[in-house]
Amino acid sequence: MADNKGIIKNATSNKVAKKDNKSMMADYIKSMKEDIAKALPSMITPERFTRIVITALNTTPQLAECTPQSFLSAMMCSAQLGLEPNTPLGQAYLIPYKNKGVDEVQFQLGYKGLLQLAYRSGDISVISAHVVYSNDKFTCEYGLEPKLSHIPADKDRGEAIKVYAVFKTKTGGYGFEVMTMDEVKEYANKYSRSANSSYSAWSTNFEEMAKKTVLKKVLKYAPMSTDFVRAVSMDETIKQSISEDMSSEPAVVIEAEATVVENEKDAKDSSTEAN
Repeated sequence: MADNKGIIKNATSNKVAKKDNKSMMADYIKSMKEDIAKALPSMITPERFTRIVITALNTTPQLAECTPQSFLSAMMCSAQLGLEPNTPLGQAYLIPYKNKGVDEVQFQLGYKGLLQLAYRSGDISVISAHVVYSNDKFTCEYGLEPKLSHIPADKDRGEAIKVYAVFKTKTGGYGFEVMTMDEVKEYANKYSRSANSSYSAWSTNFEEMAKKTVLKKVLKYAPMSTDFVRAVSMDETIKQSISEDMSSEPAVVIEAEATVVENEKDAKDSSTEAN
């Protein structure tokens, strides 16, 4: 990763911004091809990962307006975890933020990415999360003899009212956590500054993010490996440097007023609605 110190330095000081930003960012990505290849698991080729990242730039143009160092750092977080960012798979997301007046990229885990990391840890035999609808049969009991039962309605399941996650370890331990949808919304508004962004998975796939939220809660009680904990620590962080272990790189402090960068059309639409 030694060469990337120079890449990050150049990305920080490069003032040739009037070269097309997307092309410039694509050049940085290509210059890191060897490091991307080293970071990725065998099931993802560097060519595929590079295409996915460049597609993310094309579908979310605001990413190209962010600082190259934060974009490349978020990209490497995704690569080292072996998760494909900004695809329908919902494994991970690169989200543009305006933080302290600067456009930066935040790395976020998706629901399915969290599932993959849990299985890869080697400690978990079963893990899942499900949404409960108003016409489903659902019971939950805590205490010395906890019980959880969910029988989905055959049709017309009604509205989403709760979400829960369960895990079972290879040694026979288990646990579950239940949240109401109101609790999930409260959590999103309190802890996620991207909750109301059109780019955020909170807006595009609320139920998946609800599952991720309850999964993170229940996994606090599971005997997870140090590697898993370090991987999850990268969720919802902005970083500005690259190393062979991105979890060890310091995260940028995100100010309370930080907002997700929207495109001009979205801003105009929001302004029109407000008026």
